[in-house]
Amino acid sequence: MSKLVEAVFPRRLGRSFRWLVASSWTSNIGDGIALAAGPLLVASQTDSAFLVALAAMLQRLPWLMFGLWAGALADRLDRRLVVIIANAVRALVIAVLCVFVGAGTVSVAMVLTAMFLYGVAEVFADTTQQTLLPTLVRPADLGAGNQRMQAGFLAANQLAGPPLGAFLFAAGMVWPFVVQVVCVALAVVLVARITAPPGTSFTNVRDTESHVRKDIAEGLRWVWHHAPVRTLCIVILVFNITWAAPWGVLVKYSLDHLHMSEVGYGLLTTATGLGGIVGVLSYGWLERHVNLATLIRVCLTLEVLTHAAFALTTTGWVAIVLMFEFGVYVFVWGTLSTTIRQRAVPKEFQGRVASINMICVFGGLVLGQGIGGVIAEYWGLVAPWWFAFAGAGVTLLLVWRSLSHVAHAGSAR
Repeated sequence: MSKLVEAVFPRRLGRSFRWLVASSWTSNIGDGIALAAGPLLVASQTDSAFLVALAAMLQRLPWLMFGLWAGALADRLDRRLVVIIANAVRALVIAVLCVFVGAGTVSVAMVLTAMFLYGVAEVFADTTQQTLLPTLVRPADLGAGNQRMQAGFLAANQLAGPPLGAFLFAAGMVWPFVVQVVCVALAVVLVARITAPPGTSFTNVRDTESHVRKDIAEGLRWVWHHAPVRTLCIVILVFNITWAAPWGVLVKYSLDHLHMSEVGYGLLTTATGLGGIVGVLSYGWLERHVNLATLIRVCLTLEVLTHAAFALTTTGWVAIVLMFEFGVYVFVWGTLSTTIRQRAVPKEFQGRVASINMICVFGGLVLGQGIGGVIAEYWGLVAPWWFAFAGAGVTLLLVWRSLSHVAHAGSAR
């Protein structure tokens, strides 16, 4: 058992790292439960497809509204305390929702409001949590740390949480949200046990008399003038737009173009998760044995080719194989890009740069889904894949040479 614990939580990363990972995994179980239970609760209150879609949008909208502010506050305040307070607010919002659901007096307006407030608190919690790992571990260990954080996200948020949420919802409408409150509250307790290494602090020494807008502008300027991080943000934005365009109509693509059943559509998402497990488990070996610039280029090239493969295939089992392959490289890319960014960014800018990165992620998803819906409506279900192939391919060609600088941005500090 001790060998297993050492393999998952290496002693060299410290006890506080273990508390951080445990907190992340626990909150991800709650968030994964909500991925299934949230839409089911909305659908139980309304037949309107618009309101169901609005619920999903209200969880992403806070990133675009408050992301920069969350990053600025993360660089001003005690980062551990910000995570504790933000997660406590998340738990409180869901606890209040539980009361109304349990009493049978919940309404769709109440659910939408709760989702928005939860999303706002999540922006501050997730942005600030990304700044804790670089404080707790050495730059050389950031890859190992992010690998374990990604593994928890994959296992808890993507694989275990959603089916558990659906099962609990079937047992009783209130139960998934009760479990979610418990998970988020436990995450608060675990984060509270984290301590900064000797000689470090979770609080930056900076002029807090200046306006937050000044801090935001300073963070934006830092990203703009740091070419490798700027390139990384642009790649993340564009590749999320191109990825989200076909992904937003994936269910219709699988049912109407590939002629798969509902179960077949479920297998597509399951294949992504299984591929992600392979990607996360292999990341440590890849980082040690493959040049990082080569690894970036391979991941992004696979993304471009995968779009073309989906555009050309007409067979369900081929799509499942492609989804597995997608899961492998996308989780390698996610771990790698986070590690590179954290190594490159000075401590005092970690929060603001993390928030800019997340705005690129969610902004790309929102834009991509809108673009993909329009393209599919006018040119068919395959057209978004060709759009993704062309957009990602052109972007990759434009940044190809600069990716070597991106890969080693941390060594330039």
